[in-house]
Amino acid sequence: MEENVRQELEVLKQMMQNWKRGFLSWASPDGDNDYVLLEFTEEIQEQLYPLVSRLRETKHLTNSEAKEFMDYCHSQVEDLRNQLREVET
Repeated sequence: MEENVRQELEVLKQMMQNWKRGFLSWASPDGDNDYVLLEFTEEIQEQLYPLVSRLRETKHLTNSEAKEFMDYCHSQVEDLRNQLREVET
């Protein structure tokens, strides 16, 4: 993977962390925070997945590199799910 692509992916990871913090601030201790998780997931699908797909299609990422990045994205969804549970308890 080229250095500029690696840097771009790091920027995307930082952006996703910012989104996650923002969505976590929406959480209610009363529960029913499924919409927060759904919004975060949709943001990833609408903003990041198309970009990663284009990087893969243009051979800037291999299939395994694209999968690794998307696995990271999905791990952040799980991390947010766990953080929401902590807010609810």
